[in-house]
Amino acid sequence: MNTLLQRWQISHLLGLLILGSGLPFMLPAPSVAAPGSDLRLAQNAAPTAEAAVNQGLQFIQQGNLNGAIAAFRRAAQLDPKMAAAHYNLGLALRQQGQLQPAASAFYQATQADPRFALAFANLGAALLEGSNVAQAREYLQRAIQLDPRLGLAHYNLGLALEQQRAYDQAIAAFRKAAELSPGAPEPPYHLGLVYVQQGRDNEAIAAFQQALRVNPKYAEALYNLGSIQFKQGKLEEALNSFRKSAEANSNYANAYYAAGLVFLKQGKYKDAQVLLKYAEELFTKQGNRQWAAKAAQNLQKANSAQ
Repeated sequence: MNTLLQRWQISHLLGLLILGSGLPFMLPAPSVAAPGSDLRLAQNAAPTAEAAVNQGLQFIQQGNLNGAIAAFRRAAQLDPKMAAAHYNLGLALRQQGQLQPAASAFYQATQADPRFALAFANLGAALLEGSNVAQAREYLQRAIQLDPRLGLAHYNLGLALEQQRAYDQAIAAFRKAAELSPGAPEPPYHLGLVYVQQGRDNEAIAAFQQALRVNPKYAEALYNLGSIQFKQGKLEEALNSFRKSAEANSNYANAYYAAGLVFLKQGKYKDAQVLLKYAEELFTKQGNRQWAAKAAQNLQKANSAQ
């Protein structure tokens, strides 16, 4: 394999990719049997909603998502007013990508407990994933009213506002989310994206760097930082950012494509050919025909200029 490409093809590291929320799910712990209680008696007694929720949580720990969903559904049927049953069912369904059933479960949790801020937050996140931005925003605002320090709700509200191009409000939401969830790189990353939309490049750089202080291997943040550096004519800095992006995610075609453009601009046509060709192959493999075509066009430029 070409030595240049070997430098770029580093082992893939999986990052945090929680759909919609960008933050880990949280499972509220229901009450459990006290130490020393007679579990044999519990087994002989009629099943309870509480026991079914506990069983579902055990299935989650075992990685048995289908078993967990069945247990949480059973708990909700046994006690329709048990908010934890509906909420955990929503989390499990959302993890499976079943957005509409998940949203329905979160809604039932809010009906069972109208002050359950996390249920409103996850309901908003599920609706946001389903492109129901306006309604998602309403539920996320309700979550914040109930718990102003719920970083998850501020973050997802920021995503909704970003989609609605209410950029100033999105900035405020992401800043608050970053303040409340300092260990999460997603709020400052999206803050940077909003700054890019507004043409505030220096503030975007600071936001991306903040995200990278939390997660130095955040491929998208590295790529967007490199994109600004490229626009500013800082080619070596941009190339370094794109290289780190590819190291963080060896399948991130954008990083190879952008690095190829740097080499093309520098007149390093052979290096550009290697990376643009690889980017084209990755884009094609990933079903991104539009960007595969762009990579092919720039590859042709590198071939013609050599």
